[in-house]
Amino acid sequence: MDAGTTAPSNTATGSPLIALLYAARALRGFGDGFAIIILPAYMTALGFDAAAVGLVATASLLGTALLTLIIGWIAPRFDLRALLLFGAALMTATGLAFPNVEHLALIALVAFVGTVNPSGGDLGVAVPLEHAVLARTASDERRTQVFARYSLIGALCAAAGSLAASLPDFLVAAGSSQLGAFRWMFYAYAALGAICALLYRQAPHARAEEKVHAPLGPSRGTVYKLAALFSVDAFAGGFVAQSLLVLWLFQRFDLTLSAAGLFFFWASTLSAFSYPVAAWISRRIGLVNTMVFTHIPSSIFLILAAFAPNLYVALALLLLRAALSQMDVPTRTSYVMAVVTPAERPAAASVTAVPRSLASSISPAIAGVLLTTSFAGLPLVLCGALKIAYDLALLYSFRHIKPPEEQG
Repeated sequence: MDAGTTAPSNTATGSPLIALLYAARALRGFGDGFAIIILPAYMTALGFDAAAVGLVATASLLGTALLTLIIGWIAPRFDLRALLLFGAALMTATGLAFPNVEHLALIALVAFVGTVNPSGGDLGVAVPLEHAVLARTASDERRTQVFARYSLIGALCAAAGSLAASLPDFLVAAGSSQLGAFRWMFYAYAALGAICALLYRQAPHARAEEKVHAPLGPSRGTVYKLAALFSVDAFAGGFVAQSLLVLWLFQRFDLTLSAAGLFFFWASTLSAFSYPVAAWISRRIGLVNTMVFTHIPSSIFLILAAFAPNLYVALALLLLRAALSQMDVPTRTSYVMAVVTPAERPAAASVTAVPRSLASSISPAIAGVLLTTSFAGLPLVLCGALKIAYDLALLYSFRHIKPPEEQG
């Protein structure tokens, strides 16, 4: 297919293209799964405290937001395949750079321009591009299912990656230094980025379905309102970015790296299997209701975890939260893609993702400082309370705006 043509929708090439994007999502999920646990452990081994880890998390999310914004603006005009290859190259460069820097300013710089996502969510340069391709390849009836599978694959592979975070313990037992073991994990992350590049090279050249001068048109007001609400949710989530949650467990309960990997494996597995459940629920009660009424209980579990008297109670509450908290991921993405025109989808994906990244980039730095106070569970409480407020506002504002499959 030539660079100026449109990618096919619901044709024979659709399924192979979706499968290719699923494979790339799997590799990125696996890499993120161990990187977000290794990064705070690596920084702790270098002698940095929770405030420094929070600062690096903020730098990472801020850089992700700015790059995602740029990608969103140029995606309707440039070859999506080339942009995906750029994202894979950036992932490789990130993995090669982290093991070779030890100064806080340089670590923050690599985090700012790189692809390691401390929040563990669907953020990054490849996400709005892959979302746009998936949305126009799948029919309205299959769209939520396709996004649910996309999220399921990412979460399952992130779970496997969490288990891989225990590999440094085995490398140390085999004679490696702790820092050396962490560095090998970053090199593995770089290798995964290189494999993603090989996959993206097989994708057809494609641009947006319509060439428009303004990336957002008739759906601008709806997208901006959603972006504002999503930013509240993301700001709240930044208080418990996965890298910081790892640190909280390390500090509060002396959790080991291997035990942390095992816990996040089960948490990610529960999240993964919640995605197809979310698709099933959304077909019965709607996308907005699914987002809201699965999210609120998960926030309550998070608040309770902050006051847990021991490790076992804390982990049980956090696992209950994990089983519910990500059900809004495929439903949220599907809802955004449904309420805009096809030509607006790349920009809508970016415009709703960027405020999330910007908002979530502020709170990790605050949370890092709060983790050093006498009540280290305060970030969990703030996150849960703000998320409940977001859910109620989303329900009030969008309960009457239905996607095509829910109309009539």
